[in-house]
Order: sequence, then structure tokens, then C-alpha cells
Amino acid sequence: MAEFLELSGDKVTLRPFGSGDITDAYLGWLNDPEVTRYSNQRFRTHTRESCEAYLASFAGTRNLFVNVRERQGGKAIGTMTAYRNLDHGTCDVGIMIGERDYWGGGYGQEAWNLLTGWLIDVAGARKLTAGCLATNGGMVKLMERSGMVPDGVRKAQELVDGEPVDIVHYAKFAD
Repeated sequence: MAEFLELSGDKVTLRPFGSGDITDAYLGWLNDPEVTRYSNQRFRTHTRESCEAYLASFAGTRNLFVNVRERQGGKAIGTMTAYRNLDHGTCDVGIMIGERDYWGGGYGQEAWNLLTGWLIDVAGARKLTAGCLATNGGMVKLMERSGMVPDGVRKAQELVDGEPVDIVHYAKFAD
């Protein structure tokens, strides 16, 4: 099995998330209602201890918790996760760009393309999946621009401001 160490593109560098990455800025992203407005993280208050416990949940698994850093200055700007099922050759991927100054600049897209490309080309995933609230237009565009295709809809799955919203799922298969 391929070991994830580090990936770099023009804008970002991806590397495994470590306990040193649990900073005040990271906690700020997780507790920022604007950053988490499309995530179930919006229902929780995060502390250093809750983040350490989450990081520890990856130990001894094949899943990845990834730190997304701006390549030029090395500033942490977000995280990604990849939950791998090697028995089925599948992997469910997620992303959060927590630094608002980097929204809309292509950093998330490049990070997404780097990690999903590595998962298929190097780690041997057969199928990648991802999903989000249908109202999260940025995430839908990111998935579509990466070559993912619709893979199902869970109608009225979650409540946003008291209103039912669909969860849309996307997938990409290895060629």
C-alpha cells in the first residue's frame, strides 16, 4: 500500500496532519460559523482536546487526515480527509479551506485534484466518492471540475435554517 507523505502543486502542498497543526487558527476555522456553514461541524464547539481526539482516530487506520498549506509561504489554509476502504477499492474524500482569504483562488481545487489524483494513480483507489449539501455551490463545482459525476441524491436529508436540503453525492472511477 502506498504511503502518503507529501504532494505539491503550483499553489499548495499537502502533507499528513499532525498534532502541531492544531493551532489557534485551526480551532478558529472549526468554530467559525461561516467556514462550517455547510458542514455538520457547525453543531459542535471544538477545543484542542476534541481536535487531538479526532486526529487520534486516524492512528492505525488507512484513512488520511491531510494538512493543506499554501506552497509559497507554507501557511496552513485547510484540511482534507480520505476515508479508504481497501476491501472495496473506494475512498470518500472531504475538504475544508478554513482561511477565508484563500476562498475562490483555486487553492481548494488544486488540493482536491492533487489528493484525488494520488488516491487513484498511486494508492490504487477504484472509485472516489464525495458529497455535500446541494446548496454548497462551491463544493459542487469543485467536484464537477475534478471530473466527478453525480452518484446519487439523498432527498431532504439535512436541515439548514430549518429547511430540508438534499445531499448530493459525486463519484469518479479510475480509468
